[in-house]
Amino acid sequence: MRNLHLELFAVPEIPKIYPGDDLVSLIASAMDRSNLKLFDGDVLIIAQKIVSKAEGRSVCLNDVKPSSEARKLAKLTDKNPSIVELIIRESEEIIRHRPGIIIAKHKSGWILANAGIDQSNVTDNPNDVLLLPKNPNQSAANLRSCFLERFKVKTGVIIADSVGRPWRVGTTGIALGSAGVDALVNLRGRSDLFGRILEVSEHGVADSIASAAELLLGEADEAIPVVILRGMNEGKSKQDARVLLRPDKENMFR
Repeated sequence: MRNLHLELFAVPEIPKIYPGDDLVSLIASAMDRSNLKLFDGDVLIIAQKIVSKAEGRSVCLNDVKPSSEARKLAKLTDKNPSIVELIIRESEEIIRHRPGIIIAKHKSGWILANAGIDQSNVTDNPNDVLLLPKNPNQSAANLRSCFLERFKVKTGVIIADSVGRPWRVGTTGIALGSAGVDALVNLRGRSDLFGRILEVSEHGVADSIASAAELLLGEADEAIPVVILRGMNEGKSKQDARVLLRPDKENMFR
């Protein structure tokens, strides 16, 4: 029977993260301070920013030399040429652009504004920007293995980020990377309430979890980079977030 009860727990008091930090130890210590436990089936939702920071993915714009291509695109978009250079380096393809924004296909496969490069909540240096993890799914898998070793419980891990959508105003959470979570559940072949067979329905579970956690993770100065979800009975799946990437031939927004 499907579980009809879910719980979300914010993990507070996680310190500022620096390159090389042991995220698992820092999260575990914060959980201890708040008397939080991990159980089989829990999912840890971790904000992309602290994963990127621990992996040393911050870049100072003063150290970036823009190419001629970046300078040209920067003029068209009214953006800093150094940021545009990083967007180009991080991307497989520049899909759309207009003044103030560049839509790019990141090397990980995600289509994101500015290739996911962010300047908010990075450091107190206004010239520092943060890149996405090089391989968010591998990062999630590594963290899951470390949590298993430390806590002896099977959990899922989602690396979450917030994105805008081409058909809706506002941002919502998505799973950039995941491990141990049924990221996409195929409902085709099942019946609806009236016995009609579902033909196209698929549920983006990992994105739904990330979006729910986003209510606690926040977007500004909340400083809550980790949330625990209980009640989904995850932690065993072999899927990762790559199953959520829509093939280019099916993407009507390209």
